Amino acid sequence: MNYDVIIVGAGPGGIFAAYELMQRRPELKVAVFEAGHALEKRHCPIDGEKIKSCIGCKSCSIMSGFGGAGAFSDGKYNITNDFGGTLHEYIGKKHALELMQYVDEINLRFGGEGTKLYSTAGTRFKTLCIQHDLHLLDASVRHLGTDINYIVLQNLYAWLKDKVDFFFDTPVVSVEIAENGYEILCADAAYHCGECIISVGRSGSKWMESVCRSLDIPTKSNRVDIGVRVELPAAVFAHLTDELYESKIVYRTEKYGDKVRTFCMNPKGAVVTENTNGIITVNGHSYEDPARQTENTNFALLVAKHFSEPFKDSNGYGESIARLSNMLGGGVIVQRFGDLIRGRRSTPDRIEEAFITPTLNATPGDLSLVLPKRLLDGIIEMIYALDKVAPGTANDDTLLYGVEVKFYNMEVEVSDKLECRHKGLYIIGDGSGITHSLSHASASGVLVARDIASR
Repeated sequence: MNYDVIIVGAGPGGIFAAYELMQRRPELKVAVFEAGHALEKRHCPIDGEKIKSCIGCKSCSIMSGFGGAGAFSDGKYNITNDFGGTLHEYIGKKHALELMQYVDEINLRFGGEGTKLYSTAGTRFKTLCIQHDLHLLDASVRHLGTDINYIVLQNLYAWLKDKVDFFFDTPVVSVEIAENGYEILCADAAYHCGECIISVGRSGSKWMESVCRSLDIPTKSNRVDIGVRVELPAAVFAHLTDELYESKIVYRTEKYGDKVRTFCMNPKGAVVTENTNGIITVNGHSYEDPARQTENTNFALLVAKHFSEPFKDSNGYGESIARLSNMLGGGVIVQRFGDLIRGRRSTPDRIEEAFITPTLNATPGDLSLVLPKRLLDGIIEMIYALDKVAPGTANDDTLLYGVEVKFYNMEVEVSDKLECRHKGLYIIGDGSGITHSLSHASASGVLVARDIASR
């Protein structure tokens, strides 16, 4: 089984790499290997009635499969260099933005037409935030919504499936250097390719580390983001979300000088769970279709921690906190903000009596038993700071779900073409530790596809 190019991972990086290769060099023989399911077979069994929490599927349909972990996200493509990754440090700010805008054009052609492009440019909220020592980052945001994002992925797969060989439910065990290219080893077969693109996402971080060790590819420690997902009535943030949709706000705490940021804002959305390597964490979705919207808005508050000597395992630190939450709550813990600041655990009765209906069935508990004091103090400070620009954020009934952890792969040493020390082996997307968003990961796929096509 010989191919010109093999792509490991069918997330946004892999999809856009395959798309660009077929646009520029349709004669190439290309295969895509994906550990998860095809898009139409990705169904999380949690229905809120018979199955209310994660049952530990062999392949998590939320995290793996065609479309990657972004398939059931709320489909936000942030066109900016201010956050979402460091791609611009490798290829320049102008080129990075051009690639992200190109990805946006493709999304519009494949079903995203009519969706809104939001922008922070010239907004009055930037001044309001600065007046309260909050900092609103610049970005243009294309919001597809979970529903339209799914349609775009369906259409991209329909266009690709007859041009590219897809191998779903086929984890790659290892990548080895071979004569004139690379050997891709799966459980029951081996495949050869001249050039290989690895795009395994955050969920493939442990596998990526093993590949880097076996192929002697240099890496360096990355950060881990730890925090909670906040859920409150949509009206509290409506003045921000109606104009900006996604507001990335950064705050430096007075007590420790740590940076706390908002992340993944979902107006009128729902809180959901994720399964990463057997660890249950929390995330959020939102929909473009008004019929699927809720009365709540949710977003993450995250604190970044980066370790050096003697401890370097940032992801291991995040995993240990998430496992503690899973141990105490059987999954995700939810707590009212009023209970947290009064030093008491939330109970089912207190959650039931709140003036907000949770969108996720989580275990009432005490986040102070899970999150380290430094992180929790920073989150509480940030909530009070946000309350100045969005009054009601610090209400007693604001819900905090924990924990939310954003794992990042070790940052892999690559060139400005995202090619590692072995010629023809490219490492892209969130698995590279360089991109942290849908737009940056997709842009990295286009970048390497153009480099391969040019040769």
